[in-house]
Amino acid sequence: MADDQPSKIAGYRTLTESEIAMMNHIKAKEAGIAELAALVRNTAPAGEPQRQVAIAVTAFEEGFMRLVRAVARPVSPWEAK
Repeated sequence: MADDQPSKIAGYRTLTESEIAMMNHIKAKEAGIAELAALVRNTAPAGEPQRQVAIAVTAFEEGFMRLVRAVARPVSPWEAK
């Protein structure tokens, strides 16, 4: 962890080295998909094709967020105690 980062973030537990590696793997895949989406966006004509790219990007954002949450397992303020 970088020296300028807090050692504890509210609602998050400390990750193991393997969990950190998994998070970095997820983030690398996410960057690759974002690059692919940008390529498609830059070649797709206006209108419905651009809308489909936007929908796909939103779905990928949610998917990668959920993968990260599956590894990090943050505390949810919405869950009953």
